[in-house]
Amino acid sequence: MRKIAMGLLALTVAGVGGIMALRLFPVAAPVTPITLVGDVASGGYLARASGCIACHTDVKGGGRPLAGGTGFETQFGTVYAPNLTTDVEYGIGDWTIEDFAKAVRQGLSPDDIPYYPVFTYAFYQDFTDQQIADLWAAFQTVGSVNEPAPKTDLGFPFSERAGLKLWRAAFMYAPRTSPVLGQSDAWNRGRELVEGATHCAACHTDRNIAGGRKVNTGRMQGNNALPGGSKAPAITSAALAAAGWDLDNLSYALQTGITPTGDAFGGSMGEVVQMGTKFLTEEDRIAMATYLMDQSDD
Repeated sequence: MRKIAMGLLALTVAGVGGIMALRLFPVAAPVTPITLVGDVASGGYLARASGCIACHTDVKGGGRPLAGGTGFETQFGTVYAPNLTTDVEYGIGDWTIEDFAKAVRQGLSPDDIPYYPVFTYAFYQDFTDQQIADLWAAFQTVGSVNEPAPKTDLGFPFSERAGLKLWRAAFMYAPRTSPVLGQSDAWNRGRELVEGATHCAACHTDRNIAGGRKVNTGRMQGNNALPGGSKAPAITSAALAAAGWDLDNLSYALQTGITPTGDAFGGSMGEVVQMGTKFLTEEDRIAMATYLMDQSDD
């Protein structure tokens, strides 16, 4: 019994030591000062495209814009979107633009604490300094809401955010947003949006037991286990064509939420349209449809 007790003690000490080591292990990349002047209109447009308003506004609960509170029910527990208003106490009013850049592009708090990957920061890694400045300028126009969003409280070990550093090393893939030589301007713009800001693969790609995207075997193949129990269909080019989608009706659906059969998007996709893609220009919706209908593998 003494040997067993000593063994358990050793394992406990090793486990605690491992957690402490993870907490101290640095994952933040250097953030250079951003002195560019942001454009509020461009930032608001990008915020819509990126789902900031949709995720950080608790529409069902009657919440105010960007005040957080939206709950995402995952297999690990419920994660709540934080308050992103200019409130100093509960929002991001005491952040710098560099703090904001680190959060958006790296998924890290000002104190370098990892955010849960329900926040789709992996898709925003290629945002330029100008895009960050634009987003920041737009966020500064949002009225302060002096109310805390519900606190995410997951059970151990998922409550230990230091463990996300290992998750990031395994599953934080670079976005496929760079232009492809030989493709049209519309196709490349669609690629930039679909693979980046609008993060379609976040919902339409299957995930493994650890919640990582199956980018090699399940990319855009659909996901039957979205937060809250909803599902996302396959949106590979072949799957879209087989389901009756084409360039015209897909770009139209991104504006209206109406499918080729006359039905309407429901659930999370309905929110994506109503709070995001319907605000895009017709040119950008056509670009997204152009890329989705011809996702040439590069």
